[in-house]
Amino acid sequence: MILLALLSMMQAAATPADQGADNTVVVTARPKPFAQTPATMVVEPVAMMIATLDSDGDGKTTRAEMEAGVKRSYDAIDITHQGSIGYLQFADWAERWLGDRNALPSPFDVDRDSDNRITLAELQAHFSRLFSRFDRDHDGAISRAEALTIRTIPADANGPTGPLAPRDRK
Repeated sequence: MILLALLSMMQAAATPADQGADNTVVVTARPKPFAQTPATMVVEPVAMMIATLDSDGDGKTTRAEMEAGVKRSYDAIDITHQGSIGYLQFADWAERWLGDRNALPSPFDVDRDSDNRITLAELQAHFSRLFSRFDRDHDGAISRAEALTIRTIPADANGPTGPLAPRDRK
């Protein structure tokens, strides 16, 4: 009895679009995924972070916006206000702000005095060098276009693809 009531409620709830010509319910499967076109434009995690530090929403990150954002990100990890963080805390910082604990920059690149501690000044200095690299038109701001890296050879998860890819790729 309960089963009949449930079946009649289900049939009544079905809309005409869900039913075939003979009032049978039509169930469709998910469409099959298609292969993604290999990316020719990528963004380094650090460039993506710099782009997110655009505080006025004009689509460009100035050096001042970047410095303020890097300080906020550093302060969020240096919660005890020691003035320096160790390499494990740096990995926490990288995971939170760059998306992965192993994303570049490496703590070894940032720790200029090799004391196994990273200060805000060291992180700011490293980001200053990165800013100079990304600011290709030297206008004092990094646009979204400047944050992109253009690949001349498309690549997927297995490496280069297309006509210039290595011939022995399987």
